[in-house]
Amino acid sequence: MTHDKIAALESRIGELTAELNALRKSSPATPVPDYAFQTTAGETTLRALFGDRDKLLVIHNMGQGCRYCTLWADGFNGLLPHLEDALAVVLVSKDPPALQRQFASARGWRFRMASHGGGAYIQEQGVFGEAENYPGAVVYEREGDAVRRKNACVFGPGDLYCALWPFLGLAGVDDWTPQYNYWRRPEQLDDGGANLRD
Repeated sequence: MTHDKIAALESRIGELTAELNALRKSSPATPVPDYAFQTTAGETTLRALFGDRDKLLVIHNMGQGCRYCTLWADGFNGLLPHLEDALAVVLVSKDPPALQRQFASARGWRFRMASHGGGAYIQEQGVFGEAENYPGAVVYEREGDAVRRKNACVFGPGDLYCALWPFLGLAGVDDWTPQYNYWRRPEQLDDGGANLRD
């Protein structure tokens, strides 16, 4: 009986997801300014982040200080070639470009990155009401020189945007918090353990 309820609910979730995507496709786009960002190559603009594409996915990341944002970006990194086949992608955070690049390199991220520095972009284009620097994503469309905000979403534990949550739910795990790494020091270090950093 429980298995039948689970199957019916999964089917309903699939139907609701299709309905949600249809609404997103038909939603009106709103004009936005051509915001400025900093990158390791210097200043750039929202319009320039499109490159030669007409759609841009901007991933709002809180920066290296957020374990959850790191989890989401780790997952998106694996999807990046598939995403970039459909639209331009950039990850933005408040961190300065050099710190962004250092952290991205340590994680193996391949994203294009830009810093909003906590300025006008994140203050006006945030994904969660008045909260600045909240994790999520925004899709923009470009038509000529005009840039328009099409859709946005908020990231949070259990959301639709991290593949980990359904697997944890499948296993009945509901008290888990992501970490930056999962290495545990062995009880005995065969190299002597000198200069070890956790």
